[in-house]
Amino acid sequence: MTKAAPDPRAVREASLDEIERLGLPLPPPGFPLIWEPGDSIELRPTIDIEARCAVLHVVVARCFGMPTEIAMGWLLGSHLVDLVTPPEWQFVIGAKGDHRSFVLHHDAVFALAWLLGLSRHLDPTAPPEDRLMSQMPDLPAGETFGSWRSRSLMSPRDPVEAAVLLDLYYCLDWAFQEAERLGADLPGEIGSNAIGQRRWALEWAIVFQGPYHDKPAEWEEVDLSV
Repeated sequence: MTKAAPDPRAVREASLDEIERLGLPLPPPGFPLIWEPGDSIELRPTIDIEARCAVLHVVVARCFGMPTEIAMGWLLGSHLVDLVTPPEWQFVIGAKGDHRSFVLHHDAVFALAWLLGLSRHLDPTAPPEDRLMSQMPDLPAGETFGSWRSRSLMSPRDPVEAAVLLDLYYCLDWAFQEAERLGADLPGEIGSNAIGQRRWALEWAIVFQGPYHDKPAEWEEVDLSV
């Protein structure tokens, strides 16, 4: 469902108010807007978000001891192998890559679950909900991707609501990193790495259309450097 994107300046003002309320450093003047007036917005197809969420769930499970054969068998049985990125595949089949960075994907799963309506909040001061694991495919029981989709009551978020939260996380990503650089206190239980993972998921899943937007980036192409 494509909608008109909200006023980016009004959204940014609200984001900055929230960052100030949290006691975090404010981004510098001229910090880029994500979209322009007149742009339109939509979420990626629900099936694509579900698939990305499930693949990341398997990657995280590998971090915590899921055997290679079971992980590969699950991906094959669920017909998701083609959606595993090369770095993810190297990790799943041979534990190659930065183990710590793959563990952090738990927060990306949390953000995707929020977009699907499976998580009630995406509070930047709190870790993922305890119930998150029960909302994901039951890998030990062999629940397939299709079975998980059948039992889950997906209710994707409104694209406008998602865009507002993306702008907040875009600003929070800078603010958390700056606070950590300065040695300042953070407002809750999570740090910049978790914020960055949530932003990554939101940036990937939310699609803007307008004269200044390129085609949607693939998962590994999402640029978090700005």
